[in-house]
Amino acid sequence: MFRDDIRKEVHDCLREHDLRPVANKLTPEVFLEAAQRAQLRIGACPLNLVNLVWLAIAAAWRKTESFVTILTVTLKLLQDQEHFASSQFGKDLRRTRRQVKRRAKGPGARSRSKHDPRGQDPAQVSEEAFVKARQHMPLQFWVALILILGERFEAEHGACSRYRSFRLLAIDGTCLTLPEAKGLRRFYGAASNGTGKHAPQARMVMLQSPLTRLPIAYELQPFNVGEVTMARRLVAQLRGDDLVLLDSGYCSYGLLCDIQRRGAFFCIRVQRTLNLRTRKLLHGRRDRRVCWQPKDSRGRWRREGLPPALELRVIEYRVPGYRTIKLLSNVLSPNRLSYADFTRLTTTPGVGERLLPGLYHQRWQIETSFDEMKNQHGMEGGLRSKTPAGIAYEVAGHVVLYLLVRWLIVEAAVRHELDPLRISFQNALRELQGMWSTLVTSSPRWVARVLLPRLLERIASHVVPFRPGRSYPRK
Repeated sequence: MFRDDIRKEVHDCLREHDLRPVANKLTPEVFLEAAQRAQLRIGACPLNLVNLVWLAIAAAWRKTESFVTILTVTLKLLQDQEHFASSQFGKDLRRTRRQVKRRAKGPGARSRSKHDPRGQDPAQVSEEAFVKARQHMPLQFWVALILILGERFEAEHGACSRYRSFRLLAIDGTCLTLPEAKGLRRFYGAASNGTGKHAPQARMVMLQSPLTRLPIAYELQPFNVGEVTMARRLVAQLRGDDLVLLDSGYCSYGLLCDIQRRGAFFCIRVQRTLNLRTRKLLHGRRDRRVCWQPKDSRGRWRREGLPPALELRVIEYRVPGYRTIKLLSNVLSPNRLSYADFTRLTTTPGVGERLLPGLYHQRWQIETSFDEMKNQHGMEGGLRSKTPAGIAYEVAGHVVLYLLVRWLIVEAAVRHELDPLRISFQNALRELQGMWSTLVTSSPRWVARVLLPRLLERIASHVVPFRPGRSYPRK
């Protein structure tokens, strides 16, 4: 990528205007720390790592617009303001344009091709340069950035993510339908059935905080890569006080051992027969300590150095009208998590009383997150790239934008003493979209003192009605 300090200065200023709603989260210190963790240099070109993050968020935000429009919409909005010419940015833009013209006409200047991304206007970068730059956006920078944002969120609102003494997490996966392109079909693959192949699809597995719906980490891989394989890589982000909720499809001895070796805990629903031997009854036959010794005829677990058996706990209960639910967990002590903590949803409240969900039923929040990201946020069917690197770049922008919007929702909930899960994500997104142009064109002081508190108040006003006992059966 070419080096151009003048264009870098202009695009840095445009980025600061466009990211004002989340300027206190995406700070220069956050980007610098992400670059250090990823062992990368931010760069001195207009399309450096920081500005590429900004443009990825903008592409996710304006999912119906072309990349050409995304590159110029912020500048056009600022230029349309009455006092732009007398503003500091307007004066700096005129100064940089004069510098570029002098440089182009000065001694030793070379004639440039009409396809040169630098051109004559320092506020412009061609779509071709943007597409080429994002192809080389390192994935490790995205990983480091999302982890750092998660750490900073927990430093401010860690209590919102905790259940008893645990940081509650969930792991689950989904499939993303991609644009029809030979390169995407060859790299990501597609599901097939008796009538032929579907559109190209990628597999995504996410580690999430179900009590705030905030993403912690994710993996994006070709369709033929299994979710358990991807989940085992995400386990590297766990720590000792984590409790991970898992769907029955993740019942893999290797995955559960990986979680336990990290010092973390899990709770998973079991729907198949396992070799479980009862050790001790804790709450009758419904809550007991067991030993799971899986069959290892091929020696896979032995080659990985996994223990031959796990000491676990089985919790069984039944919601009226449904089949018996069997949960498997390595939280062995009832003092840390009681039988009631797992099964509270089965109690029958009186009319008008609030129904408190049990522990495992919080896992459904990650399904809601996928629905918000894919449908309300527009990630499903909204991706435009035709190359694997471009798809990875767009998905990363969607994840970061979803994380930032969820962070704003938690801030609004804490300020107005609400449950973050009761605030409407769709309406929060609409409030942010409605105020975006005002936030971009206002001064930083006005944004911090007036507009952001007003935005949080408007977000908190959209509370989803509480409807206990309502069910959503699958089709």
